[in-house]
Amino acid sequence: MIMKNLFIFSFFAIIAACNNDQENKEKKMSNKNIGTIERFDAALDNIISANAKPEIIAEGFEWSEGPLWVEKHNMLLFSDVPTNTIYKWTEAKGKEIYLKPSGYTGAEPSLCKEPGSNGLTFDKSGNLVLCQHGNRQMAKMDAPIDKPEAKFTTLADKYNGKRFSSPNDAVFNSAGELFFTDPPYGLQTQDDKDAKKEISFNGVYKVKTNGEVILLVDSITRPNGIALMPGDNKLVVACSDGTTPNWYIFNLKGDSATNGKIFYSASEEAKAMRGVPDGFKIDKNGNLFATGPGGVYIFNNEGKKLGLIRLDNATSNCALSPDEKTLYITNDMFVLRVKLRD
Repeated sequence: MIMKNLFIFSFFAIIAACNNDQENKEKKMSNKNIGTIERFDAALDNIISANAKPEIIAEGFEWSEGPLWVEKHNMLLFSDVPTNTIYKWTEAKGKEIYLKPSGYTGAEPSLCKEPGSNGLTFDKSGNLVLCQHGNRQMAKMDAPIDKPEAKFTTLADKYNGKRFSSPNDAVFNSAGELFFTDPPYGLQTQDDKDAKKEISFNGVYKVKTNGEVILLVDSITRPNGIALMPGDNKLVVACSDGTTPNWYIFNLKGDSATNGKIFYSASEEAKAMRGVPDGFKIDKNGNLFATGPGGVYIFNNEGKKLGLIRLDNATSNCALSPDEKTLYITNDMFVLRVKLRD
C-alpha cells in the first residue's frame, strides 16, 4: 500500500513538474524583447530611459486593441476585436479570457471581420465602458470589474435617429462627458459603401452627461484614436486613412470643436513603414504616445517628434500606467510592455 501511494505521488509530481516546465517555457517565450527605440530629440531622455526595451508579455491574438490598465487589480484589459473577446493579463497568470462576447451580442453569427469591442475606458464611477463594433454603440458593462459579465447598458447608439457604424475609440473628460470616434471598420465591408451604414460621414462625437449626442467633427475620413490634452480644452484625433495619415488637433469650447489643424502628418513615414495613425494616449505633460506607421511615436505637446518605438508589426493602441512609468502596446498578434523609466 505504501509503495502504491509512493507511485501515485511520484506520478502526479512528474505531471506537475512537466506543467510547471511548460508554463515557465511559455512565460520565457512571452517575455522576449522586440523592436528598438529611436531617439530624435534629447527631450526623450526625460520620458524613456536609455535602457528601456519593448518586451512581449502576451501573444496569439488575431488583432489586439484597446489596452486599459486596471490599477486596483494589477491587470491589463485589452480587446481581440475579430474574436469578440476581451482578455486580461496579469504578471502572475499571463493572459486569460476576461469577457466574451465583448462587442457583438446578437443571436445570429456576425458576418463582420471585427465584431468585438475595440477601445476600452473607465467612466467617472469606475465602470468599464466599451466601444462595441458589432452592437454599433458605446456601452457600459453592468457588472463589477472583478466579476465581468456580458451585460451592457447603451450610452449612445444613434445620431439624429441613425445608427452609428462602429464606435472605435473613446475618452472621458473631467466633467464626465464622453468623446468617441465612429469609422466603418466594424461593418461587413469596412467601407463607406456598406449597405448597413446609416450615417454618410464618419464622425467624432460627444455624449453629454444628460445623454445628448453632439457631432463635433465630420471632416476626417477615418477618425480613429482620440484623446484630450491636459485641461480638456484641446482634442486630438488620429486619422487611419492611408491617404491622409495625420493626427488633428481641435480647440474645444462648449459643444464645439474648432480651429482644426494637423498636429503631425506621417505621410512620409507611411511610404516606408507598416501601419497608420491609430490609438494613442496623452500623459500629464501633454506628450503623446501614438501608434502609427512603424510603431509608437512620442510627440511633445506641440507635435514635435521626439522618438519612435520601432516595431515590425502594425500597432493599434497603447495604455499608460497611472504613474506613467510603464507603457502597454497592442501590436497585432502581440501585447507589449515598455518599462519607460524607474
